[in-house]
Amino acid sequence: MNEIIHRKRFLTLTTLVTASMVFGTPAPVYSQNQKPPPLDKELVREFVRKSHSDFSRVKELLSREPGLLNCSFDWGGGDFETGLEAAGHVGNREIAHFLLQNRARMNIFCASMLGRIEIVKSVLTSFPELKASKGPHGLQLMHHAKKGGEQAKEVLDYLQSIEAS
Repeated sequence: MNEIIHRKRFLTLTTLVTASMVFGTPAPVYSQNQKPPPLDKELVREFVRKSHSDFSRVKELLSREPGLLNCSFDWGGGDFETGLEAAGHVGNREIAHFLLQNRARMNIFCASMLGRIEIVKSVLTSFPELKASKGPHGLQLMHHAKKGGEQAKEVLDYLQSIEAS
């Protein structure tokens, strides 16, 4: 029977086989419906914490474990945070840009901090109720825009004009 292997599966398998050949360790093989084990919780916690301010450690951790890029740490009570969100709510543009260049998932909170008015307006035009939404730690859009400084002034003015939180 000829099984069709999709591109993503093919790339995963070839990467695992190549790694096993280079490092001499057997490559784990996962079926299409099977996922690898979860990332280590303490590694995720460190990555998210460092994403607030430690650019060199973020780069090091991400190079060691690419799965950290879009992982979330659960601080409890429904408060989840990614590395990008950590950088976003403290206004760390350098780390935010680095994570986005590595294909992190953008969200409206980070877009607000980065001054990406076209993204913010587009989302809030389509979903106006999100002007009162809360991001990690309960921080809202206005907080993120303020953390963006001068580069996010247009977003801040827009959010004020629509009475966002």
